[in-house]
Amino acid sequence: MDDMSPKSSSGRFRKWFKRKHKNKQKHKQPDPYNYLDGLSDGEDEGDYIMEDVYISSFEMDPCTSTNELRIFVGTWNVAGRSPVGSLAVDLEEWLKPQDAADIYVLGFQEIVPLKTRTVIGAEDPTEATNWNLLIGKTLNENFGCPWLTPMLNPVSSDNYQYVKVPDCERRASFSGVIDSTLMRGRWITRYHQQLVLGGSKYKLMASKKMVGVFISVWMKKELLKKYCVSNVKVSSVACGIMGYLGNKGSVSVSMSIEGTSFCFIAAHLASGEKNGDEGRRNRQVSEIFKRTSFPRSAKDDDNRHPLTIFGHDQIFWFGDLNYRLDLEDNLARDLIKKQDWKALQGFDQLRKEQEDGGVFEGWREGNIKFAPTYKYSSSNCNRYSGGLPNRSGEKQRTPAWCDRILWYGKGVKLLSYFRSESKFSDHRPVSAQFSTQIEVMKSTNSRFLDKETNFHNIMPPEQIGPSINNEEGKPTLLSLIVKDTESSSTHMQVDTNY
Repeated sequence: MDDMSPKSSSGRFRKWFKRKHKNKQKHKQPDPYNYLDGLSDGEDEGDYIMEDVYISSFEMDPCTSTNELRIFVGTWNVAGRSPVGSLAVDLEEWLKPQDAADIYVLGFQEIVPLKTRTVIGAEDPTEATNWNLLIGKTLNENFGCPWLTPMLNPVSSDNYQYVKVPDCERRASFSGVIDSTLMRGRWITRYHQQLVLGGSKYKLMASKKMVGVFISVWMKKELLKKYCVSNVKVSSVACGIMGYLGNKGSVSVSMSIEGTSFCFIAAHLASGEKNGDEGRRNRQVSEIFKRTSFPRSAKDDDNRHPLTIFGHDQIFWFGDLNYRLDLEDNLARDLIKKQDWKALQGFDQLRKEQEDGGVFEGWREGNIKFAPTYKYSSSNCNRYSGGLPNRSGEKQRTPAWCDRILWYGKGVKLLSYFRSESKFSDHRPVSAQFSTQIEVMKSTNSRFLDKETNFHNIMPPEQIGPSINNEEGKPTLLSLIVKDTESSSTHMQVDTNY
């Protein structure tokens, strides 16, 4: 159904507003409500209508304020290993939940071994579920609350998206779960604890797996009450073997918080340290930009969301990007021993490709002040693989900063960029903490009118109060709507000319 049809309430509002103020606008400044007609992502202007029509008096135009959010972005190639109990300590050291970021965005590579069976076979959500359970446990137990989300609502899919549930439905659903689980006597105490303590602190917003590439996004539950979080979507692009298998590629999450849109891309690019391999990585980046999309569906609200990566306000790209050091192995190891990170960065392929305009032109990355994150010996130690003398069975690899985090867009400030020291895999985890700004629409003494709201339910004029300038008889937009709808209601029908 077209929301701009004359029968829709939003369409009636537009028609009414234009009809009532057509003569006045000829002698006034441009309409301050032009933000209703914004464009986005190349879509036809006629296809759009805001979910909420912002109502205020003529004397108080809507304004935009900015609020700060803290975002933790992390990437880790786990070399095909499954999460085990002892990993919880490593995960806590990596995520640093004591710093309590508002949003945790985690990208993994190789959560399953990249073998023929896993690359061309059907997707198995088991490993993704296990990682989500461990992440949620790590984030929430640090605040003294038992994390029961896996028992209440286990993530059974590798493509989980947050769905906002009305408070009344949420309460009913929660009560149903409690009633059914009371029959399992062993969980009564823990459910009672959740009711008293308020349950988990972080909620899984989105999760997507493609072979070994995996993304998991978590948000503080209190933010879901404070802000409007909408249009959470996922996308995947496979660009590995023959250009379309999922051993390499990306998984992405798109979401909007109030008036700011975010895109998070977790990627695993082509490996190899031969001359020309960086070109393969560049082409895969281009393919991911070209093929990542977040199409609209019938279930979407009327707020338009970005369809492509670059349609977003703030973009974060992270993962095992596999760019190497154009430097002989022994010279690279010598600079690592000296901890001369500045000299080492002069040979970094990714930085050179950026400077030459080959990839990520205009993107930003923090200053690297930590040792290369790849490749460590398969044994549980802090020694890079290979070197001289070369141990039997070890691959000869020049150490490199394969694991990276970049960002693009305004309103993003890097707070820290660091690696963690887990020996779980041959890569070290890399993290970045950001301060980001989101736009929040605010206006004093204003009210929101949902597009489905019946105009007869608007507050009567006697309850609205005087105008801000106390000028008697000066109408507000709200009073005009009330007057107009009251007039139409006397005919017991809606004026189809609206």
